Amino acid sequence: MSTLDIAPLRSLVAVAAAGGFHRAAATLHLTQSAVSQHVRRLEQATGVPLVERVGRRTRFTPDGERLLVEARRILAAHDAALGLFERSRADLLTIAAAQHAAEILLPEMMPAVRDRLPDKEIRLRLDRSYAVQDMVESGAIDVAVFTELGAAPPQQRSRLHLQWYATPGWEPPVDAPVPLVVFDAPCSLRQPAFDTLSDSGLRWQIVVEVGDLSGAQSAARAGLGVVLLPTLGRSPEGLQPVTDLPEPPPVHMGVHTSERTPKVVGETVRRAVRRAMQG
Repeated sequence: MSTLDIAPLRSLVAVAAAGGFHRAAATLHLTQSAVSQHVRRLEQATGVPLVERVGRRTRFTPDGERLLVEARRILAAHDAALGLFERSRADLLTIAAAQHAAEILLPEMMPAVRDRLPDKEIRLRLDRSYAVQDMVESGAIDVAVFTELGAAPPQQRSRLHLQWYATPGWEPPVDAPVPLVVFDAPCSLRQPAFDTLSDSGLRWQIVVEVGDLSGAQSAARAGLGVVLLPTLGRSPEGLQPVTDLPEPPPVHMGVHTSERTPKVVGETVRRAVRRAMQG
């Protein structure tokens, strides 16, 4: 009987969260070839293609999307089980980050954290902002990095600009609602998208709801609509900024720690996040 190993499943989830193999490899501290081999192992185990090339881009097949859902469940159960026995280990640091910010934050943030805390074994989890927030509030992780709409202490947040993105050549429709690609609720990016358009007197309608960054980018690249994503001046592959729509307000990238997390750890992650966002 075939088996699904944890390391390949973690690579699969990272590819979806980071939007590609190269950035996934950076977040996992692996080579790109190692991540590719992990995905091939999953394809061999399941007997179906999980990803496919479309030009220079990679996208998930329907079977890949199905496995992605199950992979998140398996990893959550796996990490929770390990947490029962590893929580007392002083050398383990678990960081959870919002997946839609992973692409722009983690390649710069993770090396900085590892350099500053070389004695720590760092474990990374990528999920939706609301799930990341729940993890740190319940004490399941040490540090959470996620987007916030409300006010927070200045030392806990960094401003994160939002940008509309669509496939090259896309233009807002004339005399028709703006077609939106949005993340499933709850999501901190939904309301800013709705409010930005409504406050400017523009009609809008949801045409696609997705569960992860890969799905959002794929839908936008297919020309189905426009998507609101965090930006640090770099456009996702195959997408371009849309400047004909009103500018959305910034959100904040908050860094929160559990009660047991040493102060130096939280300060290190906050500095790393600020440097990543300034770079």
